[in-house]
Amino acid sequence: METEIINALGRRKEAVARVYLKEGVGKIEINGRDFETYFPSSILRYIVCQPLNKLGVAEKYDIKVTLDGGGFKGQAEALRLAIARALVKINPEDKAALKAEGFMTRDAREVERKKPGQPKARKHFQFSKR
Repeated sequence: METEIINALGRRKEAVARVYLKEGVGKIEINGRDFETYFPSSILRYIVCQPLNKLGVAEKYDIKVTLDGGGFKGQAEALRLAIARALVKINPEDKAALKAEGFMTRDAREVERKKPGQPKARKHFQFSKR
């Protein structure tokens, strides 16, 4: 039987992560680059691997990722959500454990738009009566 490829999508802020998961040895490739070179920060690597470590399947699957938009933090959290969704597609019983840790929740917070006549979204120019 041919190895089945599971795909999932994760979003956070402006970042979009498309994950293709198949059985393997734990190799993660992001936009054609190695996982350690794409995320040099150990904190971001930890965020990405949280769902895999929670279920103890870090060395069981090869993950190919297409990341687009946003910054490093948003991309890492989008990738975490996509990996968690892919793992649930493989084994639906894992959903409760991942949901309890908060890995299945899409963080819907977006950047508030800048308003006209103001320097930023909420900041105002100093009021002068005279």
